Amino acid sequence: MGQSGRSRHQKRARAQAQLRNLEAYAAQPHSFVFTRGRAGRSVQQLSLDVRRVMEPLTASRLQVRKKNSLKDCVAVAGPLGVTHFLVLSKTDNSVYLKLMRLPGGPTLTFQINKYTLVRDVVSSLRRHRMHEQQFNHPPLLVLNSFGVQGMHIKLMATMFQNLFPSLNVHTVNLNTIKRCLLINYNPDSQELDFRHYSIKVVPVGASRGMKKLLQEKFPNMSRLQDISELLATGVALSESEVEPDGEHNITELPQAVAGRGNMQAQQSAVRLTEIGPRMTLQLIKIQEGVGNGNVLFHSFVHKTEAELQAILAAKEEKLRLKAQRQNQQAENLQRKQELREAHKKKSLAGMKRARAGAEGDSDAEDPGAPPEAAGASQNEEEEDDAEYFRQAVGEEPDEDMFPRVGKRRRLGGPPGKKQRGKEQRPGSGKGQGGNWRPPKPKGRFQGVKTKLGPRARRQDTGRPSRT
Repeated sequence: MGQSGRSRHQKRARAQAQLRNLEAYAAQPHSFVFTRGRAGRSVQQLSLDVRRVMEPLTASRLQVRKKNSLKDCVAVAGPLGVTHFLVLSKTDNSVYLKLMRLPGGPTLTFQINKYTLVRDVVSSLRRHRMHEQQFNHPPLLVLNSFGVQGMHIKLMATMFQNLFPSLNVHTVNLNTIKRCLLINYNPDSQELDFRHYSIKVVPVGASRGMKKLLQEKFPNMSRLQDISELLATGVALSESEVEPDGEHNITELPQAVAGRGNMQAQQSAVRLTEIGPRMTLQLIKIQEGVGNGNVLFHSFVHKTEAELQAILAAKEEKLRLKAQRQNQQAENLQRKQELREAHKKKSLAGMKRARAGAEGDSDAEDPGAPPEAAGASQNEEEEDDAEYFRQAVGEEPDEDMFPRVGKRRRLGGPPGKKQRGKEQRPGSGKGQGGNWRPPKPKGRFQGVKTKLGPRARRQDTGRPSRT
């Protein structure tokens, strides 16, 4: 049996091809499209439509929460290779679009004067042509009227060009171009027209009946006697299928294009169908950095050279103070670290000395407890013996038997303890004589008479109880 599967050279070639594809994909520009603030449903849907335009080189399922700041998005974009941000926001005055270049800027702020969503554009068309295969490749970018003099115009054109991968007209595959993004600049109104189209290539030079045969859906020829009637007269074709083709959209194909009849070196017509969204933009300002730099251009606010110099000086002073604070913080951290290390070394040295002293005195004799502690322990022992004598005999011991206890009692008793008074015997109280009676109970038992039940009396008398 022969070896099954691919050979070693085939596997190596496939691995190298995959590596080249990954490197080429990583070198292409990628983008994030999201909204900031309270945008509303319409602006949220517009962001999804713009994200649809930027596919497949964008995060289609990107979710940005309210607690996520712009710095969080920038931090995430670095490892993922994201090069551009398209941020939509809404205020009380208008809707804005910010186009940011990562990681160093610049940032272009546009005001969206008018916009139309994809669903509105498609619903207005009689026949729309949009399918998922169109979004497998990035769109073809077409810029119109951007040759006007002005640095801000050239910067806008460069930013839009860098949004999509560059094309080599000599090696490009026409089957990968399924969409077209048109951005037209109007010098009079200084507005940008943003349009998104679907591209379809159809052959020309054939009759309508022949084109109907080339389509996937075959025409109804039940009323025809021969197929020649379809090719000659074009019966059973609606008037809406009349082609609006002309010299403006007919070209010779340099290579074969997917579709019936689109052969190389043949005349074909390129048809565009708008699929949305549609926007009318106006440039407001251009900033350095990612959203918080110096203003390079502003459409409505114009500052003098002195004002610009003052702004730059304030900016430099702010940066200088920030650097000074950072240096001071670094010095404080270094000083605290040195103090911590010195304290640690000192503590370890002290612990070693204590351990060495304890090990050197281990063979010496134990001096025992101090005399004060010994005397206190003897007093406690004699006091315990005296208490045991009282309980056993019922009388107070003589002073000769426990001299320490008697001496302490004459001095007023041990410190910290109250001296107990002697209980008065019956008949020895003042003014009582021999008529002594037990005191009446106090508290909650005052006035309560206790009686024994019959069972308790039987138990006291020792008689057997009846069960």
